[in-house]
Amino acid sequence: MGLSALTPPKSQDAVHETLLEFHDNRLLIDLCGEFDRNLAQIEHKLDVQIVRRGNMLSVMGTGSTRGRAASVLQDLYSKLEAGREIEPGDIDGMIRMGETPAEKGLPGDQMEMFRGGDVEIKTRKKLIEPRTEAQKAYVQNLFKNEMAFGIGPAGTGKTYLAVAVGVNMLINGHVDKIILSRPAVEAGERLGFLPGTQDEKVDPYMQPLYDALNDFIPAKQLAKMKEEKTIEIAPLAFMRGRTLSRAFVVLDEAQNSTTMQMKMFLTRLGEGSRMVITGDRSQVDLPRGVPSGLRDAERILAGVPNIAFNYFTSKDVVRHPLVAAIIEAYESDEAQ
Repeated sequence: MGLSALTPPKSQDAVHETLLEFHDNRLLIDLCGEFDRNLAQIEHKLDVQIVRRGNMLSVMGTGSTRGRAASVLQDLYSKLEAGREIEPGDIDGMIRMGETPAEKGLPGDQMEMFRGGDVEIKTRKKLIEPRTEAQKAYVQNLFKNEMAFGIGPAGTGKTYLAVAVGVNMLINGHVDKIILSRPAVEAGERLGFLPGTQDEKVDPYMQPLYDALNDFIPAKQLAKMKEEKTIEIAPLAFMRGRTLSRAFVVLDEAQNSTTMQMKMFLTRLGEGSRMVITGDRSQVDLPRGVPSGLRDAERILAGVPNIAFNYFTSKDVVRHPLVAAIIEAYESDEAQ
């Protein structure tokens, strides 16, 4: 792997030190980050001290945190050896979630996306790597099942990963089109009071889906795909009466669908299609007394073959560490 861990003699155990040797100095520079900011982040999160000595890193701290820091450094170095970059959220995700065993059981050409325990989704612009165990299980279920639900708080990558898998399946010829939808439910504002045409009024509700697509497909190709209807983004109400065949279909913000809307959407599934439903049960914007279609779908469809339910918690938040803390604070308040 290009590095080795040197275990100190027993006489040195009292100093609580683990030595890691890295054989590629160029990669070691990337591992440390500009002005050693990656090392500083690990030191702060795990309460350890990391000192560079030539091509070695000395990790000092208590047994459990020292071992965890050494494991994170080795995992990050392995990413660099594989030709991938270290992104800001990688370190925090590794620290919070730990190592993940190899994913197995995927058919055909999808197996290569699960190498050595790493789950990778190839898109036109970038390689996407789920960072937590729940995210990895979610992505695996998206490939294995015709219908999958992703349920959990904001910032856990439910929609982002679903769109990435959709793009991957489109460019590999598994589906002919991507259809992204969400309910156009107001969170305080009235849709009719917004300026502009119907499309201009609806577009703000669809913006998170546009943002995800822009991350995976070059702008010119995306514009062409939208013009050719290879990629469609539309409000949930526009799905009525359609049969969606050989399509990767995502319903985002599903907690804001009614029971009838959810049933209508789920029954649009056609031959050769995959369907993903994402939502956050804590952010329902429906009028008081109107039940959420997402909650009813969980209850009614539990145990139905080829439907996977995936659940996320604040530990799976990858936007910013503070987002996880905010979600945990609200959950704690609601529990009191």
